[in-house]
Amino acid sequence: MNPESLSFIFLSAFLINNFVLALFLGLCPFVGVSAKRDTAFNMGLATTFVMFVSSVCAYAINTILTKYDLEFLRLISYIAIIASAVQLVEMVLKKFSPALFRALGIFLPLITTNCAILGVALFQTARGYNFLQSVAFSLGAGAGFALAIVLMAGIREKLELSNLPSITQAAALSMMLAGILSMTFMGFAGLGGSNA
Repeated sequence: MNPESLSFIFLSAFLINNFVLALFLGLCPFVGVSAKRDTAFNMGLATTFVMFVSSVCAYAINTILTKYDLEFLRLISYIAIIASAVQLVEMVLKKFSPALFRALGIFLPLITTNCAILGVALFQTARGYNFLQSVAFSLGAGAGFALAIVLMAGIREKLELSNLPSITQAAALSMMLAGILSMTFMGFAGLGGSNA
């Protein structure tokens, strides 16, 4: 598989180099919002949207900064883009879905500091992706984030109905589950014939 193809870039960000389970970025909302599948799915969608908008804007900003030899402003520019995209998501959710806005709670504004989103912008810049590759990368990373958080929520919901020893409940159980999910995603490392 060609490592420059859009399908490989998407698949790599989605499974092979999943931001949460392989690169360990974005763990705060992964653990904090993964108690219920509905909330986890909506957080995955919100994060995917912010990743997409941030990626497109980061590509444009990087083009401008490179043209004028101002690459040192990349990081601060990317953070401003991410914060703006999160504010947009917050306003839309507050207006059209107040229940979801309340359910996501503090984790919604914390998308601004989600290192997975900043990672998408920085990785695509470092890898020199063109516009379409950046879009494929951001959508793959967002879909991978959503997959990871929904998988975790589904497992946690099932385990709520189980009779477990008290030592393995709450945070301890979440960490064990995250570790097991991470190990399973490491099995995708050779997919595509390359370690991209």
